[in-house]
Amino acid sequence: MNRPEPDRSAEPSHSPTSVDPSHSPTSVDPSDSPEPPAPSGNPTPPTPRVPLHLRLRRNRGRLLRRSLAALLVLVVTLCTAAVVAYRMTDIPEPHPETVTQSTVFVDDKGSYLGRRGPVDRQEVALSQVPRYVQDAVIAAENRTFRTDDGVSPRAIARAVLASLTGGERQGGSTITQQYVKNALLSPEQSLSRKAREALIAIKLDRTRSKDTILEGYLNTVYFGRGSAGIEAASRNYFGVDTRQLTVSQGAALASIVNIPSYYEKAGSDPEVTATLRARWVWVLDAMAASGSITAKQRADASFPAFRFYPPGTTEGQRQYMIDVAAQEAADRLGITEDQLARGGYTVHTTFDLSLQDATTEAVKDLKGGKGVTLHAAVVAIAPGDGAVRLLYGGSDYARQPFNDAVGGAVEAGTALDPFNKVRPSGPLGALRKTAAPTPLKLASAYAAVAAGGVYAAPYTVTKITRDGRQVYTAHPHTQRVLDKKEVFMVDQQMLTAYEQAAPSIQAVPSTSADGSVPRTFFTAGAGGGITRRTVWSTGLDPQLALTVALFADRPGKKKNTTVPAQLPNDPPPTDSAAQTAAQIWQLAITGAKKG
Repeated sequence: MNRPEPDRSAEPSHSPTSVDPSHSPTSVDPSDSPEPPAPSGNPTPPTPRVPLHLRLRRNRGRLLRRSLAALLVLVVTLCTAAVVAYRMTDIPEPHPETVTQSTVFVDDKGSYLGRRGPVDRQEVALSQVPRYVQDAVIAAENRTFRTDDGVSPRAIARAVLASLTGGERQGGSTITQQYVKNALLSPEQSLSRKAREALIAIKLDRTRSKDTILEGYLNTVYFGRGSAGIEAASRNYFGVDTRQLTVSQGAALASIVNIPSYYEKAGSDPEVTATLRARWVWVLDAMAASGSITAKQRADASFPAFRFYPPGTTEGQRQYMIDVAAQEAADRLGITEDQLARGGYTVHTTFDLSLQDATTEAVKDLKGGKGVTLHAAVVAIAPGDGAVRLLYGGSDYARQPFNDAVGGAVEAGTALDPFNKVRPSGPLGALRKTAAPTPLKLASAYAAVAAGGVYAAPYTVTKITRDGRQVYTAHPHTQRVLDKKEVFMVDQQMLTAYEQAAPSIQAVPSTSADGSVPRTFFTAGAGGGITRRTVWSTGLDPQLALTVALFADRPGKKKNTTVPAQLPNDPPPTDSAAQTAAQIWQLAITGAKKG
């Protein structure tokens, strides 16, 4: 029979210290036994918390060792990443737009006419940049350029801080960094691009010479006035080539690089000019302090005069000349006009810019009547050579891009009558059959008379250069089209027409300015009296053949069309043409003597 278990709940409990281990089947570690819950009426006091500074003091050595280890790992990691990034970073090729060049056109004396191309930039070798101009740019932008590693840690730190805090864009980059940013990378502003810029700058500095970097920088940095590179800037600010810059001009251009969009108004805006002058002084003082210029050069330096900006109206008028020269230059090189415009050529033309501008002033007062537009075309050619010295094709290229001097078919009327009794060969033979020749063709015909019967094909380009090398040289193409007897007969016909002309035309001198060389003026045209439609006035001697053509048109019945119109009669158009021709002739003779 089962006996019930005794109730032990009433037995007194024994503390662990009262238990005799010899009577226990196993030895029990008091620490392994769960601690009985404290009676609710007598809670156990909490363990006191050790102060933080005591804990740090006790563990200081261990924390320091761990921190140093972590820092070392970080430094090694960063250095390794930098080395890997440096080795993996390639120096990219320049952006196409930064190496695209324009083609520049100059007159017979080397004066700037204008350009063709998407950007106003022409490369120059560093050897063509005066040393004091190089030093001026270094003084303005990066005075440690010759000795630094291509980067400025301080500038990079400022840029990083600005990116993290959302502050303003920071400048102060080295010339090498600026070149990398402008020519090799995108204009994006980010930490990753800034880091890549620094890596490329360091690599560029270690693999390229300082002169190579400076040359690239000077050929790509923006100077304002649409000028990319120092060659374009030299022309647009001072009207000279880079190699002709003075100390003062070089310091001024160096000062402009800082804020080109602001300083480009120098010379026309008094406030901008004053601000630039202060920076110019700062640059010159730095150059003198570093020994780049002597004390005498510093003392002799005066603030330079700038070309007016924006350019005047005559700049647009010159496009008529550039159109003709560009077409001829492209044809001589066997390329398209677009390839010419982007090729970085310098096209030396036959034009006399001073005479061209003077002619523009001489014809500007010629006016048409009510609803009638008066056109004037003026051509001057060197007899026996064919060089076109003057080519006035219209008053405003922006409104009328069509060149009246080259493409205008002007009714000849009696303008070719002096050739009626001769049988010229070659181009003159074909010209006799033309009812409406261009002013250029008619002028070249009379130039053959002035040259004793030798016709020279008209041309506008004397030579073309690129990268300092001459790639084309013009050679006159001549042929005899009249014998001496025929030349005499044509000349006599012109004199007869001159003697039969109105007294106002006869008042035009019939000899050269020096009184030694006979000169003939011949005025003719289509229509007569008050129905005069065209007037031609031609003067010639062995040095020059000049033709002025006047004609008029009025709006046609259809939109955007014109039809020929009668010339205004007040003053008589024959008088206007003859007097204009005489005035331009005198300008040409005077200019030739000065030249």
